[in-house]
Amino acid sequence: MEKPGEMTTLSRVLEKLHERGFDHELNMSDHGRLQNKDAQKIYNPEDLTIVKTYRFEGESDPSDSSILYVLEDKDGEKGYVLDAYGAYSSHEEAGFDEFIQKIKVEDREEQLLFG
Repeated sequence: MEKPGEMTTLSRVLEKLHERGFDHELNMSDHGRLQNKDAQKIYNPEDLTIVKTYRFEGESDPSDSSILYVLEDKDGEKGYVLDAYGAYSSHEEAGFDEFIQKIKVEDREEQLLFG
């Protein structure tokens, strides 16, 4: 069994998440809400829960830093949002930061990746 400290790369965390069914990437839609491209669902902040947040820092370049939001919707569907960190955010859409801040947060790492 892996320990949390052993999962230090974004690719390793995404691999574990995919094994647990977190394989739908969400992006901001033209409506200013998150959208699941596969299922064509559009979410408001109250439709989602952030079950874990991971931050990855680039070893030599701050622009390599990223943040991964692991999400679940009201129906139990699982997904994630990947973004560059801080000033290098890859979400230029107006309202992305405000949208993310409105989502309820629950930390479920132990059962999420190791349960």
